[in-house]
Amino acid sequence: MKLLSMCINFTVLTPVCRECCVFYGSGKFENNDVFHDRDVFLEDYKEMNRSLKIYVYPHREDDPFANVLLPVESEPGGNYTSESYFKKVLMKSHFITKDPPEADLFFLPFSMARLWHDRRVGVGGIQDFIRDYIQNISHRYPYWNNTGGADHFYVACHSIGRSAMDKAPDVKFNAIQVVCSSSYFLTGYFAHKDACLPQIWPRKGNPPNLVSSKRKRLAFFAGGVNSPVRVKLLETWKNDSEIFVHHGRLKTPYADELLGSKFCLHVKGFEVNTARIGDSLYYGCVPVIIANYYDLPFADVLNWKSFSVVVTTLDIPLLKKILKDIISSNKYLMLQSNVLKVRKHFQWHSPPQDFDAFYMVMYELWLRRSSIKNSWVDSFRV
Repeated sequence: MKLLSMCINFTVLTPVCRECCVFYGSGKFENNDVFHDRDVFLEDYKEMNRSLKIYVYPHREDDPFANVLLPVESEPGGNYTSESYFKKVLMKSHFITKDPPEADLFFLPFSMARLWHDRRVGVGGIQDFIRDYIQNISHRYPYWNNTGGADHFYVACHSIGRSAMDKAPDVKFNAIQVVCSSSYFLTGYFAHKDACLPQIWPRKGNPPNLVSSKRKRLAFFAGGVNSPVRVKLLETWKNDSEIFVHHGRLKTPYADELLGSKFCLHVKGFEVNTARIGDSLYYGCVPVIIANYYDLPFADVLNWKSFSVVVTTLDIPLLKKILKDIISSNKYLMLQSNVLKVRKHFQWHSPPQDFDAFYMVMYELWLRRSSIKNSWVDSFRV
């Protein structure tokens, strides 16, 4: 990596790069840049923007399941809005091609959230719907069979998406699964093949001006106690004056609590993912991730150690010491500064804005595009 070689030879560092590297007496260094390798990312990002092409299986507006297969016309909203935003923005983007041999990837456009709410399908019928859908496209088109689905992908933010593939194992094991519930501890998710979709609550307008925010509280969490991890957190810190852990409805605005805290806790609930990481970043609060086995969003690109604190569930009793040590070492100022740098990557826009959540997900897909494509494209064009 360029950053690695430059950090080894400290004398050649530019002022910008000097801020990215912290050196220790032993000669070791720590990368404090928000990217693992900024130069590689920016170079690949430019090429991705230029050349990546995606084919979406076509469906008519009079299709009986148009509500499931076509993008929403209205502004997406709700807890699983990332799924709807991605499809809505993708369909109007320059990445779309109507020429299948030109495509690097093929998008399976079904919506898990809409299947879940559709009375004709419901939770009990989603597995059958996915199985039948894959059988249908594999009989009508050659593209799935050409690669066994390795160059296909779907997007899902609802946790039902994980079990939805049980009757379509080729999707689970071959296709790229872009999902919010990205736990590599659970069966059916493969970090080298699949990708994490960030769960982000939709917000309009620019992030708040944080210059005047006074962060007097050490740490903050509010949410339902729906997992053993959250039970342990509440039992340990419920009466603490510096770490505010709240169960139930807040008496003060949620945004004010985020703006008034140095650290904001993302704690595993039913799943490893929640919208709290996006909330924390939006309001300039350093996220503390307490969710074992969470394959974090954009982890291929972003250096999470530079703008967040990742601890295990066993560290909950030590949380105050860990966070105070970060403050006393002056590392907090670096983390909070980097939060402001990365929060643009965790926002949805329609139309999209450069380096926002949509483009970051596209980059993750770019990294996973199939190398199988070239051989069958040549034969297809003969």
